[in-house]
Amino acid sequence: MNSMVRHFRRGRPFWARLSLAVLSIVLLVLSGMACGSGPADTSAADRDRLAVYDFPITFYQGQDAVGGENLELSDLRGQPIVLNFWAGLCPPCRAEMPEFQHFSEEYEGRALVVGVDLGPFFSLGTQEDAMKLLNELEVRYPAGYTGDANVVRELGVLGLPATFFVNADGSLHRKWQGVLNADKLTEITDEMLSQ
Repeated sequence: MNSMVRHFRRGRPFWARLSLAVLSIVLLVLSGMACGSGPADTSAADRDRLAVYDFPITFYQGQDAVGGENLELSDLRGQPIVLNFWAGLCPPCRAEMPEFQHFSEEYEGRALVVGVDLGPFFSLGTQEDAMKLLNELEVRYPAGYTGDANVVRELGVLGLPATFFVNADGSLHRKWQGVLNADKLTEITDEMLSQ
């Protein structure tokens, strides 16, 4: 009891240290969320509530596959879409992009892979960084960027990479926050296609 009284009498040093520790933990969690925060998945209840926010995409590449350079996401309706948000300076994004390239080739005609660079919104690179990464990894699926900062809030993109599995009618099938390996990417896409 006396030690407790002494802590309260000292007040500031104890609470200051505690506040600093809490602040440090919060900052660590937030920095982890910016890039590669780890997997998080939507539940069935979340899928019922979430709708895919429509936003503009300017394509760096793959214009032939999507039908233009400046489109809205809704312009791509009619086919299932694997929508991957990434950034040019995001190491986990870099790690999964070859898997997405292989997957896009394997699922051509069944599901369209679309990469959207959100690097500027997460301080993870410029459009030049994004194009450099696409070229370096020889990624050929449709990829571009959006100037709509609301996409982060409206879709609840907590960090990068993040992948949205969008049904042909434009509704959300499933959301995955974090890195996807080939097996999980295939599993979720097959689940979407089987509906």
